[in-house]
Amino acid sequence: MAAYLRRCQTEGMFGAVRRRGAEEAGAVFVKLALLDGNAMLFAPAPQTSYGESRPAERAFVASPPEPVAEQKIEERLQKEIGFDPDVWIVEIEDKAGRHFLDLAGG
Repeated sequence: MAAYLRRCQTEGMFGAVRRRGAEEAGAVFVKLALLDGNAMLFAPAPQTSYGESRPAERAFVASPPEPVAEQKIEERLQKEIGFDPDVWIVEIEDKAGRHFLDLAGG
């Protein structure tokens, strides 16, 4: 997590851990605020998307795949917290939509 945030900051983006979850079991969600009222959410990729060549890497999927109103992302995050209180939430801000995440299938 720290390396990811350093990468974002090196590229001139703001990034922070908004919510700390369980060290050993918490899923990580990354919110990308586009600074225009819209955002994207990157959720953990399903286990089936991990291949033998990359078993230890963390992969994400855009959920939903296109930017939506930031409020919709916040509502989704609240549902995730209600479902699993161990989740981590990382928030980054970038007008260009850069995220530097490893996307499943991509």
